[in-house]
Amino acid sequence: MRPAAIIVMGVSGSGKSTIGALLAEALGCPFADADGFHPAANVAKMASGQPLTDEDRWPWLDAIAAHIATARQAAQPVVVACSALRRAYRDRLRAGHKDLVFLHLAGEAALIAGRQAARQGHFMPPSLMASQFATLEDPAAEADAVTVSVLASPREVVTAALSQLTAAGAVAPPKADP
Repeated sequence: MRPAAIIVMGVSGSGKSTIGALLAEALGCPFADADGFHPAANVAKMASGQPLTDEDRWPWLDAIAAHIATARQAAQPVVVACSALRRAYRDRLRAGHKDLVFLHLAGEAALIAGRQAARQGHFMPPSLMASQFATLEDPAAEADAVTVSVLASPREVVTAALSQLTAAGAVAPPKADP
């Protein structure tokens, strides 16, 4: 089965954009970063240090789901980097899209904090890290989710992700190293 979309999920700073872009390259499909789907008000709210509410997130998640639907209509699988921290958010993305796979990028808070501190020019301030971890509902029990550690280099994380996605039957084995 080739999913309509692989959603690379995790807290801010887990490497969703980096891993998502490398994964899309390895699979030969487009990549989209969900940060680009946020309305300006959401970006401003996060930039000011305020966590988003569910009401802030619903239109954003609906825009991502619409992007996936457009890709599906074109018969073009896509990799999307999206935090999808809560089960309700993942369910919102799943609505009408039963062929999604979630790739959870997992890492310890200290590792993620170090990455966030080193990141330049991102609207999500490190001060919101605690709220990200508090919001995260581990998808381990969800049949359409696999988890990989982000402790290794990005290429090693992608290799592990491809291995897990292949074992889960979500993707065919890659033709070349990522």
